[in-house]
Amino acid sequence: MTKENVKDLRTKIIQGLELAYKRLLISKQKEDAELVISKNGKIVRIKARELTCNP
Repeated sequence: MTKENVKDLRTKIIQGLELAYKRLLISKQKEDAELVISKNGKIVRIKARELTCNP
């Protein structure tokens, strides 16, 4: 793979991850559910409605 191919692949992977996160957040907001995340090494539950979805 050339550097250009690697750069394109990396860009596509990042865009896919952002899209998956956005869809997850929207889905959880509709269900009024919580997301479990790690914050400073501690497990935290956050209501999905408290988070915003930045494109």
